[in-house]
Amino acid sequence: MPLYGNTRSLSNSLRRAIPAALFLLLGFTPMIHAQKHEDFDQYRLRLDGGWFYSTPSGTIQGEGDTVPVDFQKDLGFNSYSTFATGLDWKFTRKNHFLIDFSRFNSSHQTVLQRTITFQGQTFEAGLQTQGQLDALFISPGYQYDIIRRKRGHLGIAVHFNTFDTSAKISAQAQVTGDGTQYAAKSASGSFIAPIPVAGPQYRLYLTNSPRLFVTGDVYGMYFFGYGNYVSLEDSLGYAVNKHVSLKAGYALATRLIVNAQTDRIGIHLTQKGATAGLEFSF
Repeated sequence: MPLYGNTRSLSNSLRRAIPAALFLLLGFTPMIHAQKHEDFDQYRLRLDGGWFYSTPSGTIQGEGDTVPVDFQKDLGFNSYSTFATGLDWKFTRKNHFLIDFSRFNSSHQTVLQRTITFQGQTFEAGLQTQGQLDALFISPGYQYDIIRRKRGHLGIAVHFNTFDTSAKISAQAQVTGDGTQYAAKSASGSFIAPIPVAGPQYRLYLTNSPRLFVTGDVYGMYFFGYGNYVSLEDSLGYAVNKHVSLKAGYALATRLIVNAQTDRIGIHLTQKGATAGLEFSF
């Protein structure tokens, strides 16, 4: 009897407690849900624009040429400033549509230290030549955040990189130091290279206020016989407010390789250097 009485009393207590518990659960669920989704990184549309102080290196090779031309040793290319911009539309909490745009343009005049050949045109040692490289980069893509928490996320992105690249080497009519006269000559080539790439992208907020964060990505893809692409960039950011952030970092490597063919010029281009920019989120 005492056991039965205690059991019935406990059952009555549970019946009274269950409605109260349900009420509290229903009352706190919206709060829990809101806290769970109150990410530091709240936005729908983000525009990222920045400056890139690039140090280019690598080679360019004409159609059918046997020896490539070196950007630094032959053409004397130096570091130069360029820009890059990107748009991120986060249409759900974990899904993004992305598009990136940049342009790499460098030109330099130098006296050749050795004889070079580009696109079947020979430029003798001692000639003062002008080398130009122009690479337009457009990259639409999609990203899914496999991990998203209040302080940041880790996502996997797929981009369809398109490189519209042209190169030109020219020399005006001139007389070299040994008295030899040379007529004006020039050679140019171009190609459009579509290269899909994939890799991880992350952002992590280090503090609550001020909101310091680190962000970065690694993208790459290899195509047998055609070429490959790999890039690695990291930045430190400071959120001035919920709409504007300052960023500064370093591109450790941005390497594009397109192998030369009889009907296509080839390029091995590596760029690295400091980056800085602004980020606008809405």
